[in-house]
Amino acid sequence: MPFFLYALFFLFIPAGNVIAGAFKSLTGGFTFQNVQDLFKTQYLDAYKTSIEVSLVTAILGGALGMAIAYAALREGTPRWVRSGLTTFSGVAANFGGIPLAFAFIATLGTIGVVTQFLQNVFGINLYGSPIDFTLFSKTGVELAYLYFQIPLMILVIAPAIDGLRREWREAASNLGASSWQFWRHVGLPILMPSILGATILLFGNSFAAYATAYGLTAGGVNLVPIQIGNYYTGDVLSNPHLAQALAFGMFVVLAGMMLLYIPLQRRASRWAK
Repeated sequence: MPFFLYALFFLFIPAGNVIAGAFKSLTGGFTFQNVQDLFKTQYLDAYKTSIEVSLVTAILGGALGMAIAYAALREGTPRWVRSGLTTFSGVAANFGGIPLAFAFIATLGTIGVVTQFLQNVFGINLYGSPIDFTLFSKTGVELAYLYFQIPLMILVIAPAIDGLRREWREAASNLGASSWQFWRHVGLPILMPSILGATILLFGNSFAAYATAYGLTAGGVNLVPIQIGNYYTGDVLSNPHLAQALAFGMFVVLAGMMLLYIPLQRRASRWAK
């Protein structure tokens, strides 16, 4: 009962309010215009950019987080490595928004510490030819998102890695299996449901992020959360119902991701058996 009450008041009622608002006009009447407006170029481009950023950070964050977690948590690694990694991951996974954007600007901005160090010591100009890197772009947003995506993956996948029993590896080794064969036929099939679930979590975490991207680019990257913020806070673009329609579109994208996840998770579960 406490779970259902929590889900009702903090999930279903807010989501229902957003969905209902997506079909309201500024005068309070029913309309499909807000949803139809989502097919305009600027909004389709926002969804495309948001999906690209979310996929890149979810896949890279998931792969790197999985590798780091296994290296730190596998048998034989000193216990202080595990405690230090989990402590840092717990802090870094919740470090976002304006403070994270400022940290990246102070580090990799045009006059950032690392930028100036590379230029003064090695003669490498990140913002000049041939690198032409800029932190205030989609690539910069992806780089900033990875800062909290990787630690989140470590925290989520750590219990699954702990579930890999030493006896399974010993049995595979006794039967003549190589390390690659163990991971191909035992390790990855067992971990796959957890990996897929964690990747979906990372996708949603990135897809809904707002403050970091806004603080880093001042709205220069066309992302759906930034578009929503513009319609809720702007004096000229004030249209909360269009913002709710954009949020409704985000629900649809996330629902599509879940529809892809469910059959993959079922197949992965059969491998684990």
